Amino acid sequence: MFTTLIVQPIFNLLVLIYAVLPGHNFGLSIIIFTIIIRLLLWPLVKKQLHQAKLMRKIQPELKRIAKETKGNRQKQSQMQMELYKERGINPFSSVGVALLQLPILIGLYSGLRRVINDPHQMVDFAYPALQHLGWMQQLSHNIHLFDSSLFNIVDLGRAALGPKGLYIPALIIVIASAVTQYFQAKQLMPNDKDARGLKAIMSDASSGKQADQSEVSAAIGRGTRFFLPAMIFFFTINIASALGLYWFIGGLVAFIQQSIVLREDKEEMEELSDGKSRKDTSVIPEAEVVTATASSDDAHIAQAKASKQAKNLSSPTQKPFKQTSGSTVTSITRSSKKQRRK
Repeated sequence: MFTTLIVQPIFNLLVLIYAVLPGHNFGLSIIIFTIIIRLLLWPLVKKQLHQAKLMRKIQPELKRIAKETKGNRQKQSQMQMELYKERGINPFSSVGVALLQLPILIGLYSGLRRVINDPHQMVDFAYPALQHLGWMQQLSHNIHLFDSSLFNIVDLGRAALGPKGLYIPALIIVIASAVTQYFQAKQLMPNDKDARGLKAIMSDASSGKQADQSEVSAAIGRGTRFFLPAMIFFFTINIASALGLYWFIGGLVAFIQQSIVLREDKEEMEELSDGKSRKDTSVIPEAEVVTATASSDDAHIAQAKASKQAKNLSSPTQKPFKQTSGSTVTSITRSSKKQRRK
């Protein structure tokens, strides 16, 4: 049942690409097949990458929770789950993508193994609709037309380390797939300069200090940068290099996808930061804009008037009041007295 539901559909997608591809190069077919699979998984991968980005951002808060709980693991787990819920984080989101890729990898490996052991399976294991394609009919009459190489450079049916000894072209693919996996994992790791290694944490724990569970988990996560590439290296060095090619191209495409998502998140955060620091006047009601403008004009007019009055008072060109003589003042006083007597 697994062969019918998983292996055969995956294998026939590869056969379809191989049959319609100009030149019918098997290695190029695997490259195109890998890119198509990664594009089909893109929505899930993008969601997983966003979750990984959020996990990186909350690392300081996780450390704060660890300090506040002081070794109370139940309370720490509860506070962590509350934080995950508040930020919309699903810590198991990466499991879904891994579970989807695993049957694809197994199906491809099973299909490639069939072809390597018996090239006639390229036609016999294909769906009837594909068997009627022009190139597939030619293969059915002459299976020697099938070339399991990458541009006639790498024999994808050979392993890097097999019965015939060390095969350098396949070894290069194996090393490239391991290196790509390393950088792919490193790209998602939190950049914590103060982070301690698992050995240092366990050393402190053996001396009586209680180990911080979140710190232990982070150290184990950083260790996967080396564990996964090593696992891929030892797994693919003894099998046909066709699977190593799939792993290498898949890792390379994944690295590019991660770069795109991380750059989008960075640009989004910069836009949000600019939006908070700069108020958009287009959303202010018109009445508020008019009022603010009128108030600004009145303030300028009042300031101009005050400045002009201060200038007039301090100006030396004003004419002084003319002083009246003492005799004139006396005559005015006497005339006023006479008018009172009358």
